[in-house]
Amino acid sequence: MAQKTIEVEGMTCGHCKSAVEGALSELEGVKSADVNLNANNVNVEYDESKVTEASMAEAIEDQGYDVKQ
Repeated sequence: MAQKTIEVEGMTCGHCKSAVEGALSELEGVKSADVNLNANNVNVEYDESKVTEASMAEAIEDQGYDVKQ
């Protein structure tokens, strides 16, 4: 399992947290996703043989948030 912290702009509330965590959790290979609203990021534990960083970023952006590269 790999771990990555993804910087995300635009998250401000519990709904934002749920939307991002839910979108990532639906991806095959994502074991866990934990949003930190104060730090504007999400910590993801995932199987890098099943999911790419690009697909995780796309899932977040599809929810209306910006991923800082």
